[in-house]
Amino acid sequence: MIMKKKILTLVFIGFAVTVTSCNNSDDDGPKDGGNNGMETTMPEGTDDPRVTIQETDADYNNPLYQANWVSYAEAVSMHLKTDAETLYKAWEKGYNDGEPFSATFKEARGAYRSYNNCIEQILDGCIDIANEVGESKIGDPRDKWEKRLYTEAVYAVESWYSYHSIQDYANNIRSIQNAFNCTYNGKQGSHSIAAFFKGMQPELTSNVNNSIIAAITAIESMAAPFRSHIGNPSVLTAMEACDKLKSVLRTLKVEVENIEDEEEMKSIVADYVDIVVLPTYKELADANTALHTAVQQLKASPSDATFEAAAGAWMTARQPWEMSEAFLFGPVDELGLDPNMDSWPLDQDAIKNVLSSGDFSGMEWDGDYEGEDENGDMSKRAEEIAEAQSIRGFHTLEFLLFKNGQPRTVEKQ
Repeated sequence: MIMKKKILTLVFIGFAVTVTSCNNSDDDGPKDGGNNGMETTMPEGTDDPRVTIQETDADYNNPLYQANWVSYAEAVSMHLKTDAETLYKAWEKGYNDGEPFSATFKEARGAYRSYNNCIEQILDGCIDIANEVGESKIGDPRDKWEKRLYTEAVYAVESWYSYHSIQDYANNIRSIQNAFNCTYNGKQGSHSIAAFFKGMQPELTSNVNNSIIAAITAIESMAAPFRSHIGNPSVLTAMEACDKLKSVLRTLKVEVENIEDEEEMKSIVADYVDIVVLPTYKELADANTALHTAVQQLKASPSDATFEAAAGAWMTARQPWEMSEAFLFGPVDELGLDPNMDSWPLDQDAIKNVLSSGDFSGMEWDGDYEGEDENGDMSKRAEEIAEAQSIRGFHTLEFLLFKNGQPRTVEKQ
């Protein structure tokens, strides 16, 4: 099972978090219970718009950072563009003169000894992201919230700078829908896991389809933005829907071992690659090229308009990435491109150091992702790469372009 490589340490430096009462009563306000000053007597299950995270000195208009702000954004967007192009090329044409991964997978070679293995890999990717959305992306903030760790809960919400969390999570489930149907429009492809099992076990196929739709609906019905409503009951509904989807996908995977129709499985794998994976990664590469252009325009002429344009381009580039998360195997995993592009949470202290110094070299790393350092130490090598990845990618750029769910501005608000 492929697991995402993410940065696990939360860093809160540079931000202040306050909790205000919904009814403006001092008696219902924050109580310092030792949890970073964030423990309150908030009733379980209530909405939590009272939580307000305010940036202190980490702002574009601060003279300490302004000189390097847009240059840093440009450098990050250049890495995103390069990584997206590398990922698409590795699937379509091969990486470093190697065979295209699309050919390896479509012919069931290398790590894939049979087409059954390929179908299992597709379903493993779907199961992994269903689990990650329900238990980590939504469940981890909720768990912290229920433990009254309100600061930690908000900081655990992915994409909270842009208030884009709910869209991200729904698109993650759409990536499952696309993989299951072998299409890029939500319809059922003629050569797909959905079509194949519809003939064998129509009830199971219907359960998968219904569970996918139910999970998307539950996520999109969550009170928005998620970072302000972690305690809302709609969050539990979304978690339950993701858990049900994960369970039915696991049931489906068990059935794959019994499939003997190799020609049809080969057709399913081919359509999965040609109709889902390659178009998704092509869109990702194109959107990140456009994003880099928008950030270059921001650098050339910082203004409210160019911040807004770059933020919009970020939103557009984010969508195909989130819709690729059901297939985080192959080059995206082997080349370290997932954490390159999507490490979360951020090392905000390190980002501030980059902003103040103007030294962007810390984002660079080379060599094999799963290799050793010069002294043969794999753990130190992994740590060094993780440090580089924690100051680049979508979320670093999100931080540089957004503030409180809106594009940044050149004037103080």
